[in-house]
Amino acid sequence: MNRPKSFLGLAWRNAASADMQIRPIPDSTAGAMDQSTPPVLSAATTRMRVAAFGVHLFTAVGAGVALVAMLEAVREHWASMFGWLGVALVIDAIDGPIARKLDVARLQPNWSGEVLDLVVDFLTYVFVPAYAITASGMLLPLAAPLLGIGIVVSSALYFADRRMKAPDNHFRGFPALWNAAAFYLFLLHMPPAPSTLAVAALIAFTFIPIHVLHPLRVVRLRWLTLWLLAAWAVLALIVLANDFNVGAPIIAALCAIAAYVVGSDGVIRLIKSVKA
Repeated sequence: MNRPKSFLGLAWRNAASADMQIRPIPDSTAGAMDQSTPPVLSAATTRMRVAAFGVHLFTAVGAGVALVAMLEAVREHWASMFGWLGVALVIDAIDGPIARKLDVARLQPNWSGEVLDLVVDFLTYVFVPAYAITASGMLLPLAAPLLGIGIVVSSALYFADRRMKAPDNHFRGFPALWNAAAFYLFLLHMPPAPSTLAVAALIAFTFIPIHVLHPLRVVRLRWLTLWLLAAWAVLALIVLANDFNVGAPIIAALCAIAAYVVGSDGVIRLIKSVKA
């Protein structure tokens, strides 16, 4: 019973002391309430965020396109498969500029557009074409499954390589464009032995630091690259419409464009070194 009395006496003496400073008790709940209250988004900001998420959705549609292409490949409808891979290529070409224009990275920070793009690209650039190359009968039977595994494993490593692109936006090594490689294998329709060697060489070139042109991001001679890319698209549509039964001029033109994409940087470097 003495404890309350002594406690009251101590409190009275402290309050009566000359150096006692009386401060208001802070309202600790006010700050907590302010922190827990979510910011109110304007209608314009909400629309921008919805539009930004729509870009992610548009990119993800490429995975669905890859599934449709795979179904066509299983049915051995090769021209149709490449048609759907072409649709995926168009999506991949335009989703990046749209994302940058709408500032998707800032408005939807919880979704990584870069990771999403890599996932979809692996399906459309690597996995479906690898199945087509392996199952089409173009390779030697014993080598086909091993090379199919080599394609997906080497490409997975390539996609994870932070040195994938040079500072001038050229690809380092063969850039795992197995959709294009498969297209040319079907177009040229070589015997199994040279086709097998070609696939093995491309797998090896994945790890060799040659520079391969990025058709959209390399600034040098971009006007020429874009014109050649448009011509390639038109010729490729003609090839698919005719189920790969086209004449030598179209085949030669497509091969020349491919040679430009693969070898133009090497030729330009060689010319500069000779002039120097």
